[in-house]
Amino acid sequence: MKFTDRLRENTQLDPALRGDLLEIIDDRYDQRSLIISAQLPVENWHDYIGDHTIADAMLDRIVHQAITLNLKGESLRKKPA
Repeated sequence: MKFTDRLRENTQLDPALRGDLLEIIDDRYDQRSLIISAQLPVENWHDYIGDHTIADAMLDRIVHQAITLNLKGESLRKKPA
């Protein structure tokens, strides 16, 4: 399963979606793959999620067996064609 959301700084996850996202992550934990693509660094997720208890639960499940790829450099979208 691939879950992609526009994680941006200076925004917060809608409270109604917190539980839904936690449920998706919890259902897939130790059962199936989960790919999360985000421009927001993991260290900022607690603020983005808005509820530190739910954020801890999500991150515990995600980071437990995660392979993390951190890309650096300019966005290719910014370069002229």
